[in-house]
Amino acid sequence: MGSTPQPRRGNTRQRIQDVALDLFAEQGYEKTSLREIAEQLQVTKAALYYHFKTKEDILNSVFDDLNRPVEELITWGKEQPRTLETKVEILVRYSNALDAAAPLFRFMQENQATVRELSIGHTIKHRVIELVDLIKEPDAPLADQVRCFTALFAMHAGMLALRDAEGDPEEKRRATLEVAVELVTRAHDPGSAA
Repeated sequence: MGSTPQPRRGNTRQRIQDVALDLFAEQGYEKTSLREIAEQLQVTKAALYYHFKTKEDILNSVFDDLNRPVEELITWGKEQPRTLETKVEILVRYSNALDAAAPLFRFMQENQATVRELSIGHTIKHRVIELVDLIKEPDAPLADQVRCFTALFAMHAGMLALRDAEGDPEEKRRATLEVAVELVTRAHDPGSAA
């Protein structure tokens, strides 16, 4: 009986995150109140406050949980040689991380202005720059730098833009990854594509 409260807290925390993220995406971050989150969960505001004091606390916890694979990828990538194989592996792992974080990216798409103002907006921008630095050559010409930025943005846009398009989600993810790999391959070896 002594171990029951811990799993229940963890489960409640996850439920709060899931419900809040859904409401933020549907109604907007600014229009969603802690009271609405509590009502949706059928808990009291006090129970919600036990886990999170503010909406931003909830959002930061979701971001921390879903962004952990990206942080691990950046750490891994910094330890690897700057080969094309490493760059492709970074894109593959990033594609998987984006897939796992789809609810967060849906929220970010629907709440772009708010995200820019919150601390996670600055963190996301910094992480994208770190990823681009991992897939581009340090002395890359401007066109190749653009290719590397575009590769990541293509992955983001593909995930969001293709979400409602007909077709298998995995096929759409692979197609987006293929385009990103082509861009990075071209940037890595400008003679590889015309």
